[in-house]
Amino acid sequence: MALASRLLSRSTRQLCAGQVVLQSEHAVPVRSFAKEAAAPTTLKGDQVLKDIFYEVKNKLETAIGVLRKEKITIEPEDPAAVSEYAKVMKTVRQKANLLSESEIIKFNIEVETHEIPDARTYLLKLKEMRVKRGLIDSQGIEDLQMAALDKVEKELKKPLLRNDKKGIALLTAEFDKINQKLGIRKEELPKYEEQLELKIAKAQLEELKKDALEAMETQKKREEFKDEEMPTVKSLDIRNFI
Repeated sequence: MALASRLLSRSTRQLCAGQVVLQSEHAVPVRSFAKEAAAPTTLKGDQVLKDIFYEVKNKLETAIGVLRKEKITIEPEDPAAVSEYAKVMKTVRQKANLLSESEIIKFNIEVETHEIPDARTYLLKLKEMRVKRGLIDSQGIEDLQMAALDKVEKELKKPLLRNDKKGIALLTAEFDKINQKLGIRKEELPKYEEQLELKIAKAQLEELKKDALEAMETQKKREEFKDEEMPTVKSLDIRNFI
């Protein structure tokens, strides 16, 4: 069922990425998605692929083992269900030694923005990444940041490049003012990360619910299920499909 494959994809999508260190002269150093990954060593191609395969296989089996035991309620409108789903995904990460959602976002930002030379394109890329992940800028931070960038570039009388230390210092000071105005404090970062995990958990549950509804509609069209009553999404037990 598409529902089961989507759930496994959500919990194990980190496994296949970031396993090979890029050694091109111009490439950004890429570390394994696994925490505390061993330092890369010189291995023959076949051995590298074999090691990656077994690492991914072991982590996938670990993740599936957790998902077979934990009950997940597909009800994104229920804060308790969202919180429980986030806890299950956290358990999966801890057991399989994977990165958190916040760490994945940081990793992706580093990979996707390392060649961007100017601040404006960088901020637009961050917005694009946020939208793709289904996250909402409820406080309008992006608009405030772009307004701050406009102010700095007007003062500099040129586009702000990321290697312009003086200009970046001015922009950082403007961002600090925004954070202060919105009550965002660095010492409360763990709390913000937890809130982010919940937002991502809700977005993932919404996608799971969409997949479940689509799968049930497809099944309902089949002749043998025509007269059967479809269950509610939140009554589904994903453990039965793994």
